[in-house]
Amino acid sequence: MDGPVIVLQPRRVAARSMAQRVASEQKWTIGREVGWHVRFERKFAADTRVLFATEGILTARLQQDPLLAEFRTIVLDEFHERSIHADLGLALARQAWRARDDLRIVIMSATLDTAPIAAFLNGCPVIDVPGRPHPLDIGYRPGQPLGSAVSDLLAETDGSILCFLPGAPEITRALGEVRAAAGGGADVLPLHGSLPSDDQDRAIAAAAGRRVILATNIAETSLTVPGVSAVIDTGFQKIARYDPDRAIDSLELERIARDSADQRAGRAGRLGPGIVRRLWSEQDRLRPGTEAEVHRVDLSDAVLDILAWGGDPLGFEWFDPPAADRVEAALALLQQLDAVAAGRITATGTLMKRLPLHPRLARMLVEAGSREDVALACALLSERHAFVSHSATTSSDLLAAVDDERSLPAHVRDVARRLVRAARDDGEPPPPPSRDEAGFRRAILTGYPDRVAKRRAPGSSRFLLASGHGAVLGRESGVRNAEFIVAIDVKAGPSGPGSEATIRIASAIEPEWLQPRNMRSTQMDHEIDPANGRVRAIERDMYGAIVLAERPVPVDAAVAARLLAEAYLRRGLADADIQLARRLRFAGVSVDVDALVASAAQGRRAIDEIDLRAALDHRTRADLARLAPERIEVPSGRSVPLRFDEEGGVTAAAKLQELFGLAESPRLGPRRTAVTFELLAPNGRPVQTTRDLRSFWNTTYREVRKELRGRYPKHPWPEDPWTARPTSRPTRRRT
Repeated sequence: MDGPVIVLQPRRVAARSMAQRVASEQKWTIGREVGWHVRFERKFAADTRVLFATEGILTARLQQDPLLAEFRTIVLDEFHERSIHADLGLALARQAWRARDDLRIVIMSATLDTAPIAAFLNGCPVIDVPGRPHPLDIGYRPGQPLGSAVSDLLAETDGSILCFLPGAPEITRALGEVRAAAGGGADVLPLHGSLPSDDQDRAIAAAAGRRVILATNIAETSLTVPGVSAVIDTGFQKIARYDPDRAIDSLELERIARDSADQRAGRAGRLGPGIVRRLWSEQDRLRPGTEAEVHRVDLSDAVLDILAWGGDPLGFEWFDPPAADRVEAALALLQQLDAVAAGRITATGTLMKRLPLHPRLARMLVEAGSREDVALACALLSERHAFVSHSATTSSDLLAAVDDERSLPAHVRDVARRLVRAARDDGEPPPPPSRDEAGFRRAILTGYPDRVAKRRAPGSSRFLLASGHGAVLGRESGVRNAEFIVAIDVKAGPSGPGSEATIRIASAIEPEWLQPRNMRSTQMDHEIDPANGRVRAIERDMYGAIVLAERPVPVDAAVAARLLAEAYLRRGLADADIQLARRLRFAGVSVDVDALVASAAQGRRAIDEIDLRAALDHRTRADLARLAPERIEVPSGRSVPLRFDEEGGVTAAAKLQELFGLAESPRLGPRRTAVTFELLAPNGRPVQTTRDLRSFWNTTYREVRKELRGRYPKHPWPEDPWTARPTSRPTRRRT
């Protein structure tokens, strides 16, 4: 080697294991020539020649030294796993490589598609190192219990067995079953990321007897568990995905991809022929490869890393770029956390970067000044520890969960202690234990400023979230009396109208804590009072979608006119307005009803004040009265209303006695359209509709007279309608 080498591993246990393997083979000393640097643990010296580290460590080093001057070679192992830290580390290392002639980057993987990554590194050479795989006997046992599968393979093989399960809880539940199946023939050991380092090392150390190792995908690639000749694969994994309900990444149970199944199977063939038993059907179709984390996890931590490095997250040169809207969402969250301002990392953001936590949790601990109880809460959330329901009322479900530290898992307590040390400045004494409940709850607010919720009504379990969505406080939460809360864990409700999410973990806050910050705003709202139809203006202090306070203010005339016009059109035009529009068209006047309503709404304050006719100019009103009048006078001397139809016709209704002697229908408008008459019987019902009055009097009238004369004797029915006097009145009786 012509210079120091840093080797990136996706997991802590792999980094330690490989350092120990190199030390053994090279006769080196751990902590001198070879060492490791992982979360909360470092064992190396200034003259260390090979440093094994987890991927996030490289990012942190590149932020402090963008050229990575301490190393000559960067090795990214198991790159096919495509963790977001590996993608980010590669992109940052590429920038250093461009600036240094002597820096080398090596990407290693057994299953990686090499063409895209070689192109990203300017067409770098690809070295194919053929392996010597041993034959594998792969069989499928869908539905077989794990204990039964272990028992079968212990009888069929002489070596140790490696069992792949989805996560630590599943391993804990399976330990009893597998130990019973193994009897005294093999030691049964767990292997997962939540175990203390010593327990992890014990599971992968060489042993004289047979063992059954129950492991997560921590043992899928870079680790070699000695003596393994058989693998049992349940076919599932826990994979990190951004969970919008909890607003942080959450582990989801998913079927593994085909490349992961092949990697797991290969664990059985490292030393010789092996046996693989897959506890699913051979007909099950697996995805070809695992989706890169950059497309499925929250990007706020990576975006903060880029800003701390001095880059622009929106213009950053990723190997496989995430969607721009996800980067923008991460920036928005960081601004709410006061970690970013004007596109730059703040002093608070710099303090947050010292902590190996999601930015939400790091913000909580920075706010709390490394308080132990807040560190415990951060450890609970970061380690995804399950919460228990609270039967007693509490001000904070998180505070209730950490109140008895001894009830928490050992690894959670250990993480909390390490977080407290990481949050303190060098040499700073630990803070005294605090029982400041308000301070604890305020710290939670700083980490979840976008998760504030307000109770909709006193005594109600329904809340309005700052996002504008509704939610119901679940029975598992003990925060029952607060008006304002932080909804830390929210489970989405069923799809469909009216469904609401459930708040499972909450913490009460005081409204005065919601001081001006990125979530606060003041807005003026104009609305129509449903009681009287009048426009009113209200200025509201808002926290997201939550109203904190409101007060009346003067109405903006332009906004009022727009609102009234929209409401007027939304409820539908009245019959008088429809007739006005038709009269305008009949008179040949081009009419835009929406524009007319908008004009009529100017200067008004209530819907009932809108008068479309009054909005017409003088000339239009004159043309309308001349060409399309509202009423017409009939021979009896009475004026009757005209009704204009959609097709451009016009109709007048009158008793036929009022039209005696009228031979021609009047003609109106530019097109001289004849008025259609509805001839009414004395009871007001039409007996004929016609424009040809001459034909009616000469022909049809005789039949009508014959039919109605006896039924309405008080009304005139002359034999000759041409000479009769038009009248709207009944015939007078003679005395």
